[in-house]
Amino acid sequence: ILAVEHLSALSPIPIDYDNIPGCTYCKPEVASIGLTEEEAINRGFKIKVGKFPLSASGKAMAVSSTEGFAKIIFDTEYGELLGFHMIGENATELVSEIAVAKSLEATYEEILKIIHPHPTISEVIPESAAVALDEPIHI
Repeated sequence: ILAVEHLSALSPIPIDYDNIPGCTYCKPEVASIGLTEEEAINRGFKIKVGKFPLSASGKAMAVSSTEGFAKIIFDTEYGELLGFHMIGENATELVSEIAVAKSLEATYEEILKIIHPHPTISEVIPESAAVALDEPIHI
């Protein structure tokens, strides 16, 4: 699509290579987007990291799939979402939510305040943000 837009002189929006999800379809699933902790530090960011185990997720317990975790990385100065990494149930589906959040420049406070249905695996997103803010509820 981008190539066709260029050829048609439509002034397409450039690809943000830090916002392309990577997914591995295995058991458990693996997904990531954005920067790792090491990459963020190497780029000069001061970071906050939140890691939430699936073993603390009510839905993961209900479906007997508690292997894995969700990890979210933020810039401390502006609260910018820098990266998300997950191993576990529905990881390849949930990474899309983070792609949207990164595209809209959501901060950790905004992500923390988004209401997720309960019980769902998607709750690991605000839960990991809560850990990054030193406000965990379920661990």
